[in-house]
Amino acid sequence: MATQLIGLLEDRRAVIGVLGMGYVGQPLALRYAELGYKVIGFDIDAEKVADLNAGRSHIEHISDADIRRANAAGLECTTDFSRAAEADALILCVPTPLNKYREPDLSYVINTTESIVPYLRAGQVVSLESTTYPGTTEEELLPRVTAGGLTVGQDIFLVYSPEREDPGNAHFTTHTIPKVVGGHTPVCLEVGKALYRKAIDQIVPVSSTKVAELTKLLENIHRAVNIGLVNEMKIVADRMGIDIFEVIDAAATKPFGFTAYYPGPGLGGHCIPIDPFYLTWKAREYGLHTRFIELSGEVNRAMPEYVVGKVTKALNDRFKSLKGSRLLVLGIAYKKNVDDMRESPAVEVMELLRAAGAEVAYSDPHVPVFPKMREHHFDLASVALTPQAVASYDAVVLTTDHAKFDYEMVRTHAQVIIDSRGVYRTAADNIVKA
Repeated sequence: MATQLIGLLEDRRAVIGVLGMGYVGQPLALRYAELGYKVIGFDIDAEKVADLNAGRSHIEHISDADIRRANAAGLECTTDFSRAAEADALILCVPTPLNKYREPDLSYVINTTESIVPYLRAGQVVSLESTTYPGTTEEELLPRVTAGGLTVGQDIFLVYSPEREDPGNAHFTTHTIPKVVGGHTPVCLEVGKALYRKAIDQIVPVSSTKVAELTKLLENIHRAVNIGLVNEMKIVADRMGIDIFEVIDAAATKPFGFTAYYPGPGLGGHCIPIDPFYLTWKAREYGLHTRFIELSGEVNRAMPEYVVGKVTKALNDRFKSLKGSRLLVLGIAYKKNVDDMRESPAVEVMELLRAAGAEVAYSDPHVPVFPKMREHHFDLASVALTPQAVASYDAVVLTTDHAKFDYEMVRTHAQVIIDSRGVYRTAADNIVKA
């Protein structure tokens, strides 16, 4: 069975099913379609499915032309999960958020898996790409995949291969980012390598799904811990009257032993704000407390409140209160030059400002209308960034440093700017660093 499936994958005769057509699933589906595979994209959002089938992209860095080319090459999207039976490979690319208690929410993974279980058959490979804690593939997917009598490693094959997408990064694409692959059995690993070998330039095989799961967490916890460090350093430097960005730039001249990380208003994106909590939660099962990781998470989670505190002080220094002030938040995507709003710290800043009684607006060329989000709601559209508009607000809160902003115009016309990204390196009376 494995030999036959590997042959289909190698010859590009296999049908690839991608479950979850978001920031991870969509580029992957396009890559397989580009290579000549028949691709079925599954999603529960009927509107998104209709748009994709009509050649309309809902992700900024993927064009309508990209979707149309993929459709012409054989990409078809559907909300009908019974069609999972048609696929030789089923790749799960669904969200793994945290619940209100900051604990892992695997409902998307579990619900998606259960939606395909009735249609699983011998000769398929199931690969989970969603970020999660070590043991998820074995504990959650394995019993469901085998519930119908299929044997993993003989009839059906189970793989974990963490996504490594970086939306908006022009230096790396889906196929140039090395792919870590772990299988539940050695045969599963061989099938997993065959699944990704044609689509990805470099495959990095590891000994188990748990190793692959922990690899993904380490990558992002490494960043979260270092960002937590530099965010704490920012607070100390600010109290001492030192520009932390000047310090980082100077330290970065050392050609060894130092990697520059930059502070901001908090962590954003689907992985970095979430991954540390996945590991700390799982570690408690083993009687361990990951104090270092948890502390960095606390520091990073406190950054939106730190920014709001800076806004409050800046207004107070100008004989204004936060309550009733008109504030313009500059940039609300989680990082520069993308439209990705997942876990954006700018949204929490907006919510804190609104809760304090401020009138909040935003300007973001990548997010023309505030999107539907699971936990946040603002009935707002992006404000055109003109001198008159900038001057009309009591303060501008810079939370995402998009390249499209005219920063000199903003500096010239803003009453006060609270800069959480270090855009303005030269001191000015209307610049407050946060």
